[in-house]
Formats: sequence, structure tokens, C-alpha cells
Amino acid sequence: MYTPQDEKLATQLLNHSVELKTGENIMLQLIGLNGIGLIRALTEKIREAGAHPFIKIEDPETNRLLLETGDEHFWNNQANVDQLPLMKQMDAFIGIRAAENIYENSTVSKDANSAYSKHFLNPVHFKQRVEHTRWVVLRYPSPAFAMNAKMPTTRFADFYYKACLLDYNKLAEAMKPLEDLLRKTDIIHLNGEGTDITFSVKGQNWIPCFGKRNIPDGELFSSPILDSVNGFITYAATVYQGKPFEFVKLEVKNGVVTDFDSSDNNALEEILDTDEGARRFGEFSFGLNPIIEKPMYDILFDEKIFGSNHLTLGKDYEIAANGNHSNIHWDLVCIGPDVYLDGELVRKGRLFIKDELTGLNPEYLTE
Repeated sequence: MYTPQDEKLATQLLNHSVELKTGENIMLQLIGLNGIGLIRALTEKIREAGAHPFIKIEDPETNRLLLETGDEHFWNNQANVDQLPLMKQMDAFIGIRAAENIYENSTVSKDANSAYSKHFLNPVHFKQRVEHTRWVVLRYPSPAFAMNAKMPTTRFADFYYKACLLDYNKLAEAMKPLEDLLRKTDIIHLNGEGTDITFSVKGQNWIPCFGKRNIPDGELFSSPILDSVNGFITYAATVYQGKPFEFVKLEVKNGVVTDFDSSDNNALEEILDTDEGARRFGEFSFGLNPIIEKPMYDILFDEKIFGSNHLTLGKDYEIAANGNHSNIHWDLVCIGPDVYLDGELVRKGRLFIKDELTGLNPEYLTE
């Protein structure tokens, strides 16, 4: 059994996001049993389409035990014996994160996280899945998820499906003027409370995101020229590797984090010391989903907050590369800074003020 909302979401994921075709192989990964109804809906529709689902259902607590005890040899073996050979046979991938406790992995050590990232996450997901399949990832609603969003459970479920089932074709059209403008831009300047930072994006590729890779979606991303980032930036509350941060502030010189402050500096320093690329930036993006208004400790939602930007520590994406290599990719979100493109103010706080960009404001995208 599954709900009508899950049936509608499954249809969107298969038809719009991964565009599954008859005879193709698709991996469905579910972490946590909470999303089993969506897996059932997906499986039924995949078989109706004449495609082949490969289903992996994982328990978050068991995953934590593996993370805590795994070393480089263990994760090499896991990747090369199991998931990497299978992933190489996949045409598409849908990953559903349905864990109830976002802090499940908070006790995992830096060395254990590094071994997992370098020898499993990077080869299986960043190198194979991201670069060689049509993929999409999403979270699934739960009472715990609603609590993090500070909403009643039923209201959160309504919000969740509204954000996920946004009219992505309308959003794609509204993004085009901003993409055109950014492709001509050299210097981006973010200025707001606790933030005054500049960087170059001259000649960089820009990728509009409208329901193809993340659900919910709504962002336009690229990457900064690696050594051009200078200034300071303050980010909203976030969770990374199971560790919560109420705020993160970074000072940057010539593309490298030189100083920092946060609600947990010991944990932040461990992340920044992962490798050389962890103190550099691999992505810059505009958040554009009009339904998502505030942080909720889930990056798939938080990075899409309308009127936000994320300047990401760590690995770049090959499709919009800047040469930064790292075993981390941490999408930290800055909400509501004024945005200047080559000295022109185009967004004041969270709302675009340049005429051709006002179609990206919530009043237009939700009408």
C-alpha cells in the first residue's frame, strides 16, 4: 500500500527526474524504513514501464555501526565487491533518505568518516553514480523531520509534498534570465549581516536545477574561480556528518579558509582538516524554491531556501568544475545577503529587484 501523494511523487521521479526508459536498470536506495510506501510505488511503476529495479534497503543504526568500525580496507572491499560493480550496471538511481534521527552519525570519528568518504562515497557515488547515471536524491517526511522543521506533523507533510511537487517547468523558464546574466558575470559580491565576500565566476559553467537531481529542487549553481574568494561569510544552522552547527562563520583569503568560528569549533576544525580541498570552495549557488522559507537542518531543503546562496566547502562537480578536489562537499547556506553582479545590485535581501529577474520571486512562482 502507498498514499496518493507517494504515487504522484513516484511518477514525477521516474518521468521527470530520471526519465526512465523500458529495459533500463535503476537502483532504488532507501535508508530507513519510513519511506517504504514510496519504494513500493516506485517498484510498481518501474515494472509497469518494463524496467528493472535493484532495491537496497538500509538501516541507519546498522550503517552507523559500519561507519564506526570501518577502515580503508573495509570500505575498499565494500565498494569493489558490492556497490561499485552494481552501480556500473545502472542507468538511473533514486536515493531516499528516510532516517528518523539526523544525529545518528554524530559519534563517528573524523578518521572513520574520512575512510568512508575516500574509499566508498567518492568512488561509488561521486565518481560513478553522479557522473554516469541519471540520478535523483530526496528525503522522506516523518514526525522527527517535522520536529526539526518546527512544524506539526500533518502541516509538515503538506509542506513537504508542496515543495517537492513544485511546477518545475515554470521554475525552469523563470531561471533563464538569471542564467543568461550569470554567464556574462565576472565578480559576484554578497553583502549582509556577518557577510561581505567576493569571488569571480568568469567563464564558469552554470547549471539550472529544476527537479532532475534533487527533490525538492530549485537552484542555479556553478563554482567560483578557485583562488578568487576573499572576505567573510556567515551561514545559517546546519548539520554535517551528524554534527549540528547553530552557525558557521568563515574568513577567506585567496580562496582558502584562514579563520573560522562556529557553535562547535572542534567539530568544524576536524572537517576543515579533512584534506587541502576542504578549506576551499567547490560550488556557488542561488536557492530558488519559493515554498522553502527557513532552515530545517536538512541540506536538500535548506540549500533551496528562496533568497539564499550556498558557497560550498570541498569538492566541485565535474559539470561546473573549478579544480577543487576533496573528500567533503558541505553545502553551507547564507540566507538573504544583498547580491551584486559586477557591481550592480540584483537582489536586495531575499527578493530580486532587477526587472528581468523578478519572475523568480515567490509571488510569481506560486501564483
